[in-house]
Amino acid sequence: MLVLGALAETEETPADTWTLRKCALYAQATEDALAALGQEGLSPRFLEENKAFIRSGCVAPARICAQTAQDYALADLLTMMTMNEGMASTFVPFGCQN
Repeated sequence: MLVLGALAETEETPADTWTLRKCALYAQATEDALAALGQEGLSPRFLEENKAFIRSGCVAPARICAQTAQDYALADLLTMMTMNEGMASTFVPFGCQN
């Protein structure tokens, strides 16, 4: 289970209310998506990098690269879920360097 916990504001990047709300929604969406899809077939690195993004308050620069079909399925589902909550598709941390 992912736990968002208290998101601390840093001197460099103060967390505003919408940023905190987006991260809480993303953390919940991640839990819901994992409950729906299961973890079978997900790469450990993909899961850990996603957890690290949440632990950062969803503000750390991240480009989490899906490697397996299940990684892509989770990334797609999370992108749709966050967009349904009013977030831009650019919020999610998924992408691969070419």
